[in-house]
Amino acid sequence: MKKIFSLSFLMLSISLFSQQKIDRKALVTRHNVEITAIDTLASLTVGNGSFAFTVDATGLQSFPEKYQNGIPLGTQSEWGWDSYKNTENYKFSETLKDVDQYGRKISYSTQIKEPARKKEAVEWFRQNPHLLQLGNIGFEITKKDGSLVKPEDIKAINQKLNLWTGKIESYFEVEGTPVKVITACDQTKDALGFKVESGLIQQGRLKIRIRIPFPTGLWGDMGTKWEEKQEVAISTVAIAGTDTGKKWGGKQDYTSNLKIKNKSEATITHIMDSISYDINLKWRGTASIKEKAKHYFVVEPSKSNTIELSCSFVQTDKNKSLIPSFEAIDKSSIAGWESFWESGAAVDFSGSTDKRASELERRVILSQYLTKLQCTGKVPPQETGLTYNSWFGKPHLEMHWWHGVHFALWDRSELLEKSLPWYQKVFDKAKNIAKRQGFEGARWQKMTDPDGNESPSSVGAFLIWQQPHFITYADLIYQTKPTTATLNLYSERVFATADFMASFANFDAKNDRYVLGPGVIPAQERFKAMETFNPTYELAYWNWALKTAINWKKKLNQKVPEKWEDVLKKLSPLPIAKEVYLATESATDSYTNPEFKTDHPSVLGTFGMLPETSLLDKKIMKNTFDLVWDTWTWDKTWGWDFPMTAMSAARLQMPEKAIDALFMNVVTNTYLKNGHNYQSPRLTLYLPGNGGLLTAVAMMCAGWEGNTIENPGFPKDGTWKVRSEGFKKMF
Repeated sequence: MKKIFSLSFLMLSISLFSQQKIDRKALVTRHNVEITAIDTLASLTVGNGSFAFTVDATGLQSFPEKYQNGIPLGTQSEWGWDSYKNTENYKFSETLKDVDQYGRKISYSTQIKEPARKKEAVEWFRQNPHLLQLGNIGFEITKKDGSLVKPEDIKAINQKLNLWTGKIESYFEVEGTPVKVITACDQTKDALGFKVESGLIQQGRLKIRIRIPFPTGLWGDMGTKWEEKQEVAISTVAIAGTDTGKKWGGKQDYTSNLKIKNKSEATITHIMDSISYDINLKWRGTASIKEKAKHYFVVEPSKSNTIELSCSFVQTDKNKSLIPSFEAIDKSSIAGWESFWESGAAVDFSGSTDKRASELERRVILSQYLTKLQCTGKVPPQETGLTYNSWFGKPHLEMHWWHGVHFALWDRSELLEKSLPWYQKVFDKAKNIAKRQGFEGARWQKMTDPDGNESPSSVGAFLIWQQPHFITYADLIYQTKPTTATLNLYSERVFATADFMASFANFDAKNDRYVLGPGVIPAQERFKAMETFNPTYELAYWNWALKTAINWKKKLNQKVPEKWEDVLKKLSPLPIAKEVYLATESATDSYTNPEFKTDHPSVLGTFGMLPETSLLDKKIMKNTFDLVWDTWTWDKTWGWDFPMTAMSAARLQMPEKAIDALFMNVVTNTYLKNGHNYQSPRLTLYLPGNGGLLTAVAMMCAGWEGNTIENPGFPKDGTWKVRSEGFKKMF
């Protein structure tokens, strides 16, 4: 009887523990980032979702050259795009190449190598427009001997990112004299606030410079091209000669004009090829500003040991608001971040005995911070967010799934929804792509820009797994707000997406089935477009998305197109060989050819990213998972592959494998001190990895529709104590 009572008491205690509300401030702040030395892969960032500012150990961007090959010191806003002048009058039609597909000629915008004119046109449209580095704000500190301070002169570093307030507090010493800096970002404006305290100010030895770099127009806004080497160790990432955000000159005739408004305000207007923007400055304390050189300005504080400086970036024709003070920016940061952390879901792993639990919690907290400040604007983000350019700064719509789905699962669907009107903005261009190629509906872009233009790509032009994404986003929003108004808001784009998907599926009369391709490259980008058909993940996604679109039609009491139903009914089965799913039906050597066991193991997305479909055999899926787990070349994968694997393991009721997947010891699964998912010297940060981690953890906590297991993605051996609240179920 006593034993039964003790057991009952224990179960009651566990139940009460799991129901207790999480102390969110304690949860978040125990993972505040602290920096005590110059670490070029530990740069810290403040931002508001559509604007971000990354700093070094001084709290400003004082040493961009030093940090060049780590996490660069960037200042980017989602509106900051420029295009070089098209002096050669290149036409987009010059990037098109006809291929034989489905018995007819279909044009794709690809990377044409010849003739020279077409190759040049391709490169122009790939690099234009490009996202800009808007300005570099750093210290100019003079030593007693009159020389400028170098990174090695910065001593006694003690820097902290307070995640709860979104502020960075920095302390360092120069020749024994302390410098204290507070860095904050306004949560509603593209404005920064700095408060600096130091005896160096009164001595006239500390100044704040504003330099405006030139864009390189290269893939990563870098000054040299170099090969990606994923096997390189974290400690050996230095690559010489790059120019991210620090190319201080160029052939372009850009101008930067200083207008001093009064004793405490000034504006620098920077005019480029296709954009003009203002850098508005406001300070509290005695200071002056002067132009030191072209595109180079210096604020010189004096008399006091303290200066407060605020700096806003705004397109010239939209400069209507007052420059906020440092105090206003400071309050905005505190209020905005506190509101964020108090909203949505949370998970607490304290009390777990598995040694990985604390590290997972750290990654989860920092990933929330990074994706909120880098990926919640009105335009789908690039893969490196608002820190530095990759692929010229252009968004990849297939990656928007990883950037955005987690917001809905963490009960912050409004942050996903902010970017969905963009799909309406570019809707006509998506429809025009489908029309040009002879398909129905809208074919969503892959590598694109803020206006929805295509970018030539020999891979991207043939990807199709981004096509159903909009249906995913819309249905996630509907799960949160299941109203007719939600259906009406998104149905036009949902149905146009389904129209394209149904028309893209080609009818194979001989076998009485619909086929995807040839003329496709799967999410696993290892297969030639014109040789590939019926990729497994894409077939399953077609099945799920068409079924979902049909359900939307029924909810709105609208007639379901016969073509949708016919394609759904006769869609090719998932390709199988030797009791496992192939990557594609056309690649019977999926698991014997070493080349086909690299890149994304997207076959696992068939039952991971996606729920169980009518095409799926779970036993075959389990066999496939085991084979991929044992034989994949994991060191040639990407950051989101590990969360995707964990999601598949969770659905297959293998929680131990789900945790193991999240902690696989591979370079591309590295999470730096600042929370960034490191990939390689070319991609020192990779936000789809952070978003993928949050998606997987949400699913592992809340499960999916039809699941009845509590925290289904976590082992039940007592080593994991999982307290979660607010999560939404996955499909």
